[in-house]
Amino acid sequence: MPVLQRFETFNQKISSAIEWVGLIGFLVMMLITTVDVIGAKVFLSPVFGALDIVMQAQLIAMSFAAATTLIAGRHVAVEFFVPLLPKPLQKVVDIFVNLLGLALFVIIVWRLTEYAYSLQTVNEVTPTARIPLCPFAYGTAIASIPVCLVYLCYLLESMMRLIKR
Repeated sequence: MPVLQRFETFNQKISSAIEWVGLIGFLVMMLITTVDVIGAKVFLSPVFGALDIVMQAQLIAMSFAAATTLIAGRHVAVEFFVPLLPKPLQKVVDIFVNLLGLALFVIIVWRLTEYAYSLQTVNEVTPTARIPLCPFAYGTAIASIPVCLVYLCYLLESMMRLIKR
């Protein structure tokens, strides 16, 4: 099994594993919203801090599912100009796009880690329920690492396609 294929398999396994964390975040978001609406409308007693919990659960759901979404090709892509280019130029554009994606997510991991540390040092919390924010920022930074690995794999594959012409 070639090294690049093993790396791709590794990325799929890691992304699938952390996707479960995102699924749990999504389920918490649905559960809290449902309980809050029923509690507020039927029992006149909404869930305390429901908005804070839903916001953090949404962050978890989105960030931990990003790598799997990227692998599945479910991100929004606009392709109306590149298919009109000659094949060799399409390969160069593909390399450039994957390099930009990798650079973006490396910067996101770096800046989120710094941001999480700053939240940790000042003990920043949500406004209502007083939930500490730093674990969610650290979690989002960690969840962005597999996205970096997927972009690295795509970049290497793009380079191999250009070399093999």
